[in-house]
Amino acid sequence: MANDILIKNIKGLVQVRDPQIRSVAGRAMSELPMIENAFLHLSQGLIRDYGTMDEMHQVKSGTTILDASGKFVFPSFVDSHTHLVFAASREEEFVMKIKGATYAEIAAKGGGILNSAKKLRATSEDELFEKTLTRAHEIIKLGTGAVEIKSGYGLTVKDEVKMLRVAKRIGKETLLTVKTTFLGAHAVPSDMKKTDYVKLVIDEMIPAVAEENLADYIDVFCEEGFFSFDETERIVEAGKKYGMKPRIHANQLHRSGGVQVGVKTKALSVDHLENIGEEEIELLKTSSTMPTALPGAAFFLNLPFPPARKMIDEGLPIAIASDYNPGSSPSGNMQVMLSLACIKMKMTPEEAFNAATLNTAAALEISDSHGSITKGKVANIFISKTSPSVAYLPYHFANDFVDQVILKGELIG
Repeated sequence: MANDILIKNIKGLVQVRDPQIRSVAGRAMSELPMIENAFLHLSQGLIRDYGTMDEMHQVKSGTTILDASGKFVFPSFVDSHTHLVFAASREEEFVMKIKGATYAEIAAKGGGILNSAKKLRATSEDELFEKTLTRAHEIIKLGTGAVEIKSGYGLTVKDEVKMLRVAKRIGKETLLTVKTTFLGAHAVPSDMKKTDYVKLVIDEMIPAVAEENLADYIDVFCEEGFFSFDETERIVEAGKKYGMKPRIHANQLHRSGGVQVGVKTKALSVDHLENIGEEEIELLKTSSTMPTALPGAAFFLNLPFPPARKMIDEGLPIAIASDYNPGSSPSGNMQVMLSLACIKMKMTPEEAFNAATLNTAAALEISDSHGSITKGKVANIFISKTSPSVAYLPYHFANDFVDQVILKGELIG
């Protein structure tokens, strides 16, 4: 059991929320509640109490006391879209992109997702776990406390199951809170017709994943050259029969119908959104689906950034996730994602922090336990380095602003 921890003299305790606030949208995204000159008491792995230093109570002997003078305390990031389980990097494709090759051209030459699938199939489950564990520890130190992990680099029944077993194991053998997503419909193997592969996903992969209870969610790459609106809907509806709720890769490379199918199937989120227009924005206004931007992918692929400013100004919520994967966003650094959101998507620092904590927790259905400083929630927090303001953190881009990390009430490293 985690020891009690008292953090005192906090310059600003950030994202303090009443429990009924589960997400924020539109103008409310600009509000980031903060208590100045604060304390935070963590006990038995949960947030026990907080307030101003004048209100600080006595704590029992043996409590670990941390002094956060000049520093801010935040709830840990919730990264609601990653491909954390992969076998190998793809820097050779990075060089191809520099020389002018497009995403589609690389995929046509056996690169992209199929490249990752080839490497993953040749990797044992234990080796895959060890590689993923390294990345899990990396994102923990950068401030992430809860993460969604997708399959999608197996493209066979055996290898998709292998990926999800690894993802589940990360949740058991680290202090990360892990939610898992089955993404068998990520690409079509080069030796199969798409109709046959869709049938394999529906008739064999989904039941195999469900049999071991390996996936909370189901996802499809709804995109030109990958899976159509109709194929996406069929696959998602098949997953829903086994209790897997949908979240959709939508509108990354084209206006692919991904947002439309996401809303139609009541997806929890539609993720990417580099290519959306007024029609999709209006449709999202009628839904409870969380629009999720992945600024790392837009940056790395030189794609348009999602029109976050327009979406927020029209009253929508926005979530921000890393899309950590070896091909199009080889970074799980949520601090950098915040900076990109501010610089390239014209989000304010307050909006960006809300998007990466409260709204991503809502997208992963963990609002009851994560995403804010709220009594009774899991003690997942990080202490910043000495900083003049909250805005300074994304402004001072690409510099690690996390000083100390506490997950489930345990001080990391």
